[in-house]
Amino acid sequence: MTTAPEKPDSATIANLLKQKLSTNSQILLTAAELAPYQLNCEGATAQAKLVVRIGTIRDIAAVLELASAHQTTKVPFSVHPISTGRNWGYASARANEPNAVILDLSRLNNISCDDETLGIFTVEPGVTQQDLRDYLNQKKLKFMVPVTGAGPSCSILGNALERGYGITPYTDHFAAVNSIRGLLADGTAFRSAVAELDKSGNDFIDKTYKYGLGPYLDGLWTQSNLAVVTEISLRLKAEPEAFSAFYLQFASEHQFEQAQQLVFTILQKLEGVVGSVNIMDQRRVTAMMAPNPNGPAAHQVMTDQQVVTLAEDYDIPAWTIAGTLYGQKSVVKAAKAEVKRFAAGQCSKMIFSDSWLINIGRKVMQLLPSGLLRKQRKMLSSLDGGIEIMRGYPNQIALPLAYWRNPAIQPAKERALNPAADGCGLLWYAPLVPMRSEAMRRFIGHVRAVCPKYGIEPMITFTSLKHDMVDSTIPIVFNLADPAAVTQAHACLEELVSAGLTQGWVPYRLNLAQQANLLEPGTSFWQISSKIKQALDPDNIISPGRYQPRPLSAKVQLPEA
Repeated sequence: MTTAPEKPDSATIANLLKQKLSTNSQILLTAAELAPYQLNCEGATAQAKLVVRIGTIRDIAAVLELASAHQTTKVPFSVHPISTGRNWGYASARANEPNAVILDLSRLNNISCDDETLGIFTVEPGVTQQDLRDYLNQKKLKFMVPVTGAGPSCSILGNALERGYGITPYTDHFAAVNSIRGLLADGTAFRSAVAELDKSGNDFIDKTYKYGLGPYLDGLWTQSNLAVVTEISLRLKAEPEAFSAFYLQFASEHQFEQAQQLVFTILQKLEGVVGSVNIMDQRRVTAMMAPNPNGPAAHQVMTDQQVVTLAEDYDIPAWTIAGTLYGQKSVVKAAKAEVKRFAAGQCSKMIFSDSWLINIGRKVMQLLPSGLLRKQRKMLSSLDGGIEIMRGYPNQIALPLAYWRNPAIQPAKERALNPAADGCGLLWYAPLVPMRSEAMRRFIGHVRAVCPKYGIEPMITFTSLKHDMVDSTIPIVFNLADPAAVTQAHACLEELVSAGLTQGWVPYRLNLAQQANLLEPGTSFWQISSKIKQALDPDNIISPGRYQPRPLSAKVQLPEA
């Protein structure tokens, strides 16, 4: 009877890597060095054993080539690349495979402007939202950063490869990516057929045309484990001449259908002028504006009366629509008139960011002592933070939500927030929902029925990706220091997903445990994906199990809680 060979220890792998890597890269092996990579928002206990902080792209190839040479070295290992490791609520910096070598690509942070008129830029994995903003400011280039609520310290490339989205005009961040380059598992560099045929020597035309020539392969490198991506080229939206954010409030819970139809009309009639549009419920906005009335340590849902009281204190309606108009002054002016016409007689309050009322409010707050009108000051600060995001300026306005049930640390805007390092408990339920009022109303009922069973606050946001499709982001916020709360949070997410699938509400992203448990290797889609994986990475070196279900005999238990 034969037994499987023992996995080599981290020290053995580290010694082999030292012989291959340049001095630009760093091997992390001690407990202190690995500590930042253990931190996560999901309550996972898996421990990173070895990290390589990559300093050059050549060193990525060296690591991959060494992993591919396991037949010779007798030291098999897998690798898991991360951009900045700030995938909060989905995985943070964790790998699917407990024994994987983590490739930290955050030091690869070069930015190049391929054409400052056309707005084509190339970024490496470590380029954050703030890095790109600083680069544009330094070069005096008037373009918008494809921001997200995850904050200034998160990777542009990482979000695009996860097919993330935002609220700025180029809502779909991967759609703005024109070319992708990287390395296959054996160290082979890849680029498009257009780039390979281009004999001009300036390597530019490939970065302007998304679909290239022949089979479109770039989609394979997103939400997958088929390659290590080292750069993307993307187009940025030029800053518009005029900008106006709008906030439409609906006082009654029963007005959701009106709000939904209004959003549909705005998106359909004003396509190209309006960015993405959000619909947020009262509890979601309350968590942004007010402290937790039960205290951050309590695993307890707000009572209806608590919600009513806070809503009255902070003037929070049952439903809030938030969107933005971009374009020439005359176009935005006309679009504002149309929004007002669409909303007339439907919403209880209509606010535009460039209105005289908001401008006067800002001036009044500047003149008054900081201790006065604190609630109003916070409301205006939240409004201004949201406006900055909509204009392509990254900030931390959305991050305090992760701290709503964190009894140890409260978010202070004066410092850089890191939910994983600060011990915040956060998971995400992010299903796609049809833009139909009856389907969305059923979804609201689903969330509000399931979440309270597990002590989770049911906070609902609908983000309209198009006039016919919505993604709902449901934050599952919990006290990470409370083991019972961690268990309840994961159980809540499991029921939300399993029951939601029967209604056709399929998540657009999955965390590690969901990838392992929900994706069926026997279905035709994943069989095709498996054949591609086998062709490109026959030894399963890159991120085993990531968006690639293992055969049942090969599945491993992922410690999520």
